[in-house]
Amino acid sequence: MKVGVLALQGAFREHIYSLEALDVGAVAVRKPEQLDACVGLIIPGGESTAISKLMASYGFYAPIQARHGEGMAVWGTCAGSILTARVVVDGIEGQKSLELMDVAVRRNAYGRQADSFEADLEFAGLSEAYRGIFIRAPWIESVGEGVEVLARHEGHIVAARQGNCLSTTFHPELTGDPRVHRYFIENVIGSQLRGPQGR
Repeated sequence: MKVGVLALQGAFREHIYSLEALDVGAVAVRKPEQLDACVGLIIPGGESTAISKLMASYGFYAPIQARHGEGMAVWGTCAGSILTARVVVDGIEGQKSLELMDVAVRRNAYGRQADSFEADLEFAGLSEAYRGIFIRAPWIESVGEGVEVLARHEGHIVAARQGNCLSTTFHPELTGDPRVHRYFIENVIGSQLRGPQGR
């Protein structure tokens, strides 16, 4: 099993280290054709506008959408959560998302870099609190039908799942705690590999 990490900009190395710590084969994805070998893709935190421009330059939009439609799981963290959303609130003019999840995400909802913080989160499926790291973080402003809310912070949605797509507005790759990565592998990717009868 190979899980790709979009390696155009942002904290992609930390995601690769986190996957390797779980003995999962990780691929630094820099070309669209690499997606063919991946059962899952992580879109990391970073600058959503920079990542979106690089995705457009390298021709990633249609291939990611196509592979997701074929069953490839996708997880967006922080900036990645913006890029997977159907609607981006307060995005820059012309900012394009993949529209994989029926959610609206507010860009830079928690403020600037100086407003970054950590907080304990009750994350559905995890038995103990998860320490979330929020850096210039967005939040999920609204969700459509079929979207499962996994975690909130002070009333705002910070993690959600829809089918084979996961969104977290914080940075699990920076915590040293593997549980959200394990959740993605076992629950989001795993549900696709098991198929309807294995769910």
